[in-house]
Amino acid sequence: MNTTPASTASTPATVAQLEEEGDVAADYLEGLLDIADIDGDLALDVRSGRAYVTVENDNASSLRLLSNPDTVQALQELTRIAVQTKTGRFSRLILDIGGSRDARQQQLEKLVDRAIERIDDGASQASLPAMSSYERKLVHDIVAERGFVSESYGEGSDRHTVIRRG
Repeated sequence: MNTTPASTASTPATVAQLEEEGDVAADYLEGLLDIADIDGDLALDVRSGRAYVTVENDNASSLRLLSNPDTVQALQELTRIAVQTKTGRFSRLILDIGGSRDARQQQLEKLVDRAIERIDDGASQASLPAMSSYERKLVHDIVAERGFVSESYGEGSDRHTVIRRG
C-alpha cells in the first residue's frame, strides 16, 4: 500500500495518480462484475481533476439493475474505498454505469425546473433535497444556466441547495 503523508493528501492529484485511480477502480469493478456474472466494458478517463470510470454494454438491459442512481452511488463509494485502500489517497472518482450520469443529469434538470416554477409562482426561494457534492455541482451549473443563483447549506449528508432569483 502506498502511504501518502497527511500534508500532501490534500494536494490535487496528478494526472498519473488519477490514471492509477482509474486502473485500480477498473480492476475492482471487473471483479464485482465477474462475481455478479454481468458483462460490461470499462472505459477510463480523467476530467476536471477526477478519474471517470464508465461501465457500458451494448445490451442496456444487462446493466439495468446496476444503473439505478442509488446503486451507482453505493458502488461508487465502495470503489472509492477500494482505490483509497490501494493508493493511500482519498479518491473523488466518478462512476457511470449504463448512462446513469446522463439520466441523473436529466432528473436534476427537472428538479431545478420545478423549483424555479415555485419561485415564479411567488416563493422567495426553493430548497432542494440533500445530495452529493457532485450532484450539487451539477445543480449549481443548471441553476446558473437558467439565470438564477444557488447556494449550498447544511453539513454532511444534510447538505442541500437553495435556489433564488439572481
